[in-house]
Amino acid sequence: MNTPDSGDDHGASAERTRLAWRRTGLSATAVGLLMLRPAFVPHPGATTVLAVAAAMAIWAVLVALGYRRVHGLIARPPRPGRHTVIAYALLCASFAVCGAVVVVA
Repeated sequence: MNTPDSGDDHGASAERTRLAWRRTGLSATAVGLLMLRPAFVPHPGATTVLAVAAAMAIWAVLVALGYRRVHGLIARPPRPGRHTVIAYALLCASFAVCGAVVVVA
């Protein structure tokens, strides 16, 4: 029984998910920019430079996957994103590891 108040709007849920993917990409961009800062000190260590380079590579893949997932949600019907979500979670974890290396190094 679908009443106007039942909240059974699949378009709205896809829109919220799409916006969540964009927010996650935006926050990854902010974190990536913060991780760049130690690389611009007068004499950064090799570990810092390598960690920042790895973080930027991971950031690029995160943004590309997010872009791909957003376009998968725009399709009608929305495509499932099982592999994309798993890859994104693993990349976020490795992004955090790179951030820890930048802070410690």
